[in-house]
Order: sequence, then structure tokens, then C-alpha cells
Amino acid sequence: MKKSIFLGTLAAAALTAGTAVAQDTLEEVRDRGELNCGVSTGVNGFSAPDANGVWQGFDVAFCRAVAAVVLDDPMAVNFVPTTGQTRFTALTSGEVDLLSRNTTWTFSRDVDLSLTFVGVNYYDGQGFMVDRALGVTSATELDGATVCIQTGTTTELNLADFFRVNNMSYEPVPIETNAEAQQQYLAGACDVYTTDASGLAATRASFENPDDHAILSEIISKEPLGPAVRQGDDHWADLNRWVLNALIAAEELGVTSANLAELAEGTDNPEINRLLGTEGDLGEMLGLDSEWAQRALAVGGNYGEIFANNIGEQTPIGLARGLNAQWTQGGLIYAPPVR
Repeated sequence: MKKSIFLGTLAAAALTAGTAVAQDTLEEVRDRGELNCGVSTGVNGFSAPDANGVWQGFDVAFCRAVAAVVLDDPMAVNFVPTTGQTRFTALTSGEVDLLSRNTTWTFSRDVDLSLTFVGVNYYDGQGFMVDRALGVTSATELDGATVCIQTGTTTELNLADFFRVNNMSYEPVPIETNAEAQQQYLAGACDVYTTDASGLAATRASFENPDDHAILSEIISKEPLGPAVRQGDDHWADLNRWVLNALIAAEELGVTSANLAELAEGTDNPEINRLLGTEGDLGEMLGLDSEWAQRALAVGGNYGEIFANNIGEQTPIGLARGLNAQWTQGGLIYAPPVR
């Protein structure tokens, strides 16, 4: 009995402590009046400043949606460029409140680095890009190649595993940023550039002659990419998780930037009503008002719209939905029930 009481006391203390911590990030962001969001140093279509210095992209859109929910201003974001080496320190040290930077959810990052991934916003895999002039058609033909690879990433380990399994050798050319990789690759410092296939597509799209370069067919890893926050702040994690889920659920439910205002008046679909705040008290559970999801969706539309406008088939990046289609369309994108 004493043991049960002791454990109960510990649980109560942990809950109390967790409640206190849970308000810290949200309160800090509101007090600051700005969301500090960690992004890449520049990957076209995902996170990069435009000609006017305004950050744009698929990952940027999530930062802006969170800012709209929390601060009622999607532009109230301080974008902090991070490399593969600096991104996790930036998050754990408190320099950024949120990491939205094509980052793979792995065991060690989840457990050892004490990160909380709030979901997967892009299912990816590592690939290879080569100059067509090399005549290479398969990654199994890369024995002895020089390979440009970003340090501090899962691609380093995946590359070593792939070459070992296939009894091949390679010479790594370490680089810090995507811009450096592009420069080195085009200068001929490496035969191959390897990173997530989406990153290769984004990089190739920026080339003067993109058709001169081929992304090989082999995908050698699973790379579930998603936003991350620090562990120990469950409320902030829940808030970010449900902003992402709201964007995904809206696409499944047919809520778009075009019909958002009309549907927000109320519908015959209770799940749409709960999402948009005309029924239930889901916003209150998050410490928000009832229109929180409306603000998220008003920024760039639902998940499908954000995908299409930033990296989809009609953009220079040219990515098909593939695994990132809704589960109802044969993909893996899936939001838990909004209820």
C-alpha cells in the first residue's frame, strides 16, 4: 500500500511539474510575439528566402500555420537557418521553438537527443544524383565514386551501409549545406550527390540545365520527415501535432482555402464542424480559442494545397504525391480523428 501511495505521489508530482513546463514554450512565444522556427539553410520548395528575402516553402508553411494559430499572425516568425550539424542544438538549447527542416524521425533522435517529433509531413527516401555524361544508370555502378554528402545527417550512415552491403568503395566529400553540395557537385568535386530524393529534386530544379542530371531509381532508406520540438513540453508538442493534423484532416474532409469561410458557418458534417470550431471545445483543450484551425488553414490552405503550391508536379520541383497522398488515395498521409 505504501508503495502504491508513493508511486501515486510521484505521478502527481510529475503531472504538476509537467503542467508547469507545458506552458513555458507557448507563453514564451506569446510574450515574445514571435515564433523562432529552425529551417534549412536553403532548399528550394521546402525552405528558402525568395528574391525579397521572404522565406517560402513546404516546411516554412508549417511554421507560418503555427504562428497564425498562436499569435494570429503568420508573418510573426523568425526563421533561423540551421545545418545538419547545428539543428538539434538550436532546438534543445532553446534558440528555436520548433524545428521544421526536412528532418528524419529516428530512434536515437527521438530517445537519445530528447526530441519529440509531432508527426510525419513527408515520407521520403535517400537517393543519388549523377551527371548523365557519366553514363551511370544504377547506384550499383558507383564503385569507387566520390560522393558529396552533408555531415550530421542520416545519409552518412545510410551511404556507408549501402556501399558495404554491395561490396563497393567510395570517397566521401563532406559538405555542410545544400548550397555547398550544389557548388561542389557542379564543379566536379564529386561524381555523385546523395541526400533525400526530395532534396535532390529541389536541387536539380535550380540547375541551369536540370535535364543534364539524373536522379537514379534506387531509394536506399526510409526517411520519414517531420517537425520536431523539445521533449518535456507536452502541451507545446500537442499544439504543433494538431496543427499538422488539422492541415492533413482538412484535405481529407474537403476543406480548402477557397471554401473555408463558407464551411466555417457550419455544415452537416460534425467532424468538419469540430475541426473548424463550430461544435465542441477542442480549441479549449489546447488552450486556444475555437477558431485555431481556421487560422492555420487560412495561411496556405490544407496539406494538399501546401504540397501542390510548393513542391508539387506543377512546380519546378515537380514531386508527385506518391506515398504522400492521403490514405484514401493509396498514400500514407493520415490524421487521427478530430473528436
